[in-house]
Amino acid sequence: MVSREQKRASVLHEKLQLLRSITKSHALSESSIIVDASKYIQELKHKVERLNIDITPTTSPQTNSNSQTSSWPQIEVETLEKGFLVNVYSERSCPGLLVSILQVLEDLGLNVLEARVSCTDTFRLQAFGGEDEEAMINAQVVTEAVFEAIKNWSESKEQG
Repeated sequence: MVSREQKRASVLHEKLQLLRSITKSHALSESSIIVDASKYIQELKHKVERLNIDITPTTSPQTNSNSQTSSWPQIEVETLEKGFLVNVYSERSCPGLLVSILQVLEDLGLNVLEARVSCTDTFRLQAFGGEDEEAMINAQVVTEAVFEAIKNWSESKEQG
């Protein structure tokens, strides 16, 4: 006869093995399986966050009815372990936009640690920003801030 404790241990072992297979963990110890599962959940959260950003209307603004909206820069923000990867692309050159975006990132408390920029015929910015210690910012906030910078840049360009 199997004791209640042995049955509980067996059920727990089965559940951990199921968790191990779902998360594609190669760990053997129970604690390592749980740590791997935690990492897997974080990865899934980041993927969901990126997908939500991709489907939000702020990534392709339709607020203007004129033809400029089709040439608005595309914004992609990816959450990294300690910061963000910000990608902005436009099919046309955007004089002054780089300064606007960098100012917004600084205002958010993001330090641009590395950036690649091309401003000749097109505009392309790829920047890696690290967060200040006390800053807790998500990718949606960064995306909206960059969108606002583009919007303000566009408005100031139209006035000037």
